Amino acid sequence: MAFEPSKKRRGRAMPLAELIGGALAPACRKRGFAAADILTHWPDIVGARYGSVTQPEKLSWPRHDEDDYAPATLHLRCEGAAALLLQHELPQILERINGFLGWRAVERIRIVQRPLARRDAPKKKAPGPLDANAEAALAESLEGIDDDALRAALDRLGRATLGDRGRR
Repeated sequence: MAFEPSKKRRGRAMPLAELIGGALAPACRKRGFAAADILTHWPDIVGARYGSVTQPEKLSWPRHDEDDYAPATLHLRCEGAAALLLQHELPQILERINGFLGWRAVERIRIVQRPLARRDAPKKKAPGPLDANAEAALAESLEGIDDDALRAALDRLGRATLGDRGRR
């Protein structure tokens, strides 16, 4: 299946989600997820404490008639001892998931202790060195700042943005 841009969008940049959304949909539906939103926003839903030690694995929907509705069970992959802590906070996490989805889609969470599928984080490149003019301009712009922590943070930001220009 080849992608053919519409005449209206030809020659313009398109959001990546628009291009790959259709390709991800079958894989998400196979795992019970109607959309990839719960997967991509998982750390935002459960918070920093559980975002790095848990992953949604699949949603199991019970068989039912067309008029009968029953919420799903979320199978949640969890690492080691975090499962014990997670167990105590399941009602709050269940509430957050349903709040994110906007309706009572999940009724139960089943914890499955397995290693998480890890993806390596992209390595950050160090900014390039500043030339003499940029160094002087940065030092001049930071002169009036009295707070040491703020000045140091702005210095790092300035070096990162000005140093990136030399690499382009």
